[in-house]
Amino acid sequence: MMHGGLFNYIHSSGGRPKLSRDLLKRVLTYALPYRRQIIVMLVLILCSAALGLIPPLIMRDLIDRTLPAKDVNRLVLLALALLGVPLFSGGLRVWQRQMNANVGEGVIYDLRVSLYARLQRMSLRFFTHTRVGELMSRLNNDVVGAQNAISNTIVSMVTNVVQGVAVLAVMFSMEWRLTLVSMVILPLFIFASRRLANELREIAHESMDLNARMNAMMNETLNIGGALLVKLFGRKNVEVHRFEERAAQVRDIGIRRAVIMVLFFVIVSMVSAVGTALVYGFGGYLVIQDAFTVGTIVAFGAYLGGLYTALEGLTNAPVELATSIVSFERVFEVIDMPEDIPEKAGALQLQDVRGELVFDQVYFRYDDEEGGLRRVKRYGQEDSIQAVLSGSEELEGESQENHASQARSVALENISFRVDPGQLIALVGPSGAGKTTMTYLIPRLYDPSQGQIRLDGIDLRDVTLESLSAQIGVVTQENYLFHDTIRTNLLYARLNATQTELETAAKAANIHDFIMGLPNGYDTVVGERGYRLSGGEKQRVALARVILKDPRVLVLDEATSHLDSESEALIQDALKRVMAGRTSIVIAHRLSTILAADQILVIDRGQIVEAGTHSELLALHGMYAQLYHTQFSAGESPE
Repeated sequence: MMHGGLFNYIHSSGGRPKLSRDLLKRVLTYALPYRRQIIVMLVLILCSAALGLIPPLIMRDLIDRTLPAKDVNRLVLLALALLGVPLFSGGLRVWQRQMNANVGEGVIYDLRVSLYARLQRMSLRFFTHTRVGELMSRLNNDVVGAQNAISNTIVSMVTNVVQGVAVLAVMFSMEWRLTLVSMVILPLFIFASRRLANELREIAHESMDLNARMNAMMNETLNIGGALLVKLFGRKNVEVHRFEERAAQVRDIGIRRAVIMVLFFVIVSMVSAVGTALVYGFGGYLVIQDAFTVGTIVAFGAYLGGLYTALEGLTNAPVELATSIVSFERVFEVIDMPEDIPEKAGALQLQDVRGELVFDQVYFRYDDEEGGLRRVKRYGQEDSIQAVLSGSEELEGESQENHASQARSVALENISFRVDPGQLIALVGPSGAGKTTMTYLIPRLYDPSQGQIRLDGIDLRDVTLESLSAQIGVVTQENYLFHDTIRTNLLYARLNATQTELETAAKAANIHDFIMGLPNGYDTVVGERGYRLSGGEKQRVALARVILKDPRVLVLDEATSHLDSESEALIQDALKRVMAGRTSIVIAHRLSTILAADQILVIDRGQIVEAGTHSELLALHGMYAQLYHTQFSAGESPE
């Protein structure tokens, strides 16, 4: 996991985030590839600020000199200037926005690709410890929040600083006494602005939290599984009522937010009006005393608006910057996570694999304290995850639930066996004994805590992950299909497979005739998670996918208890074809598989308690004999 010292991110007593120099420095490294655009953007900001200073000076000249002198030519020039300045300034703003978008979207792209690439390299352990919603939040919300820090918050700060300094410089050069008077209300302005802005921010974050809860409920109850559960239990009215309550909370907080926002602008406007009144009052007195001209006080009033706008933006800039950069911290956490299934430098490329598989004194334990994402406090947001329907707070020790069925600290203990090329090994044992864990070690979804697993005499940790994956085919009990066509799901095994190869694999899996009977054949969309197919159809598509991959080692859970007899017969026939000539490790649920096995391993509480052929194990009158009489023999013939 990450080291806490990497990010010296703390909270002040007031609950506001503070930034460390190391974190800020790392954030800025993401802007380095776009330094040319940023330099152009800064130049454009300076030019825009300079152009913003011109209109008040034009107005002063117009009032103090052009109109009293009745100079028509000068009047035309000034009028054209008043038209040309905003046109030119608008063009600069468009250019600046283009540069800003290039930087912002580029940062989003860089962060998303880095995040996704890192997540693809994480082990299964990581995904069993991490909520999908949290990953989506980091890929979407936090990436956009991080981009906001570079392309919006920092740019806004620079713009406001440049504008504020430039306006103050011009004001002091025009009349220092009036400038000091205009700054008298600054403490009042800052107090009112920050007080209301903080309240508005709290409401905004509360609104985000309420929206998140409403969206979570929609996600839970409107997916296929949730919708099916609601209908089966007749809870339609209950869920509608529950949704009404959450939607009402979102509505009410939206009304509060709108009112506070208007109140915020009204109060800030009133404070600005006080400053403007002081300037015009004192400035008017100086005009009466002939200290300066009417045009000067008009120009002063115009500059005052720009000054207050810049100050308003700078008042909350530190908190906004810190809030945005917290998103960077959440992104960095994923990017910096160490790979728990690393690939060695100079790893071997598996070629011409025979299929000899050896487990040598293998131990494995699930470490529930590692593998997930730590929590990062977001300013103004509750980070504790609430139960979607009940809304109750998350239970302590939730990470332990991932492997609650493992009632022991060591999932596998001293596992040793050998499978010769082309042999079939059947794994049997009670639920939770460790059979699935053993099969997960073969494609390196996990690594052993101790011991070795060798393929053709080579430790799996010494070969490239890609070449290992190419040699091992896995069919799980719950087969996952993408929400796409049957063709796309099959091609996932081999991207360049031809139509003939697809059909050959489908025929071997006894699914080709079914596919051809569909309206769109191989271009039929299977639905989310393959829900438009039956369990047996999904399993046969998964078998066809593995056949198309053509691995030397086959790992499968042949569970067929939830299938009808016809589907089961088709799958059993397909399994005989797919296992022929391959090294196969099968979690056996059928007597026919057990009888065909070259060796049967009986697993109990993470250990091999018995090993041998069917007849040898029956003769022992041990656990296998008990399992045989209770699970396998009933209603089945050896054939």
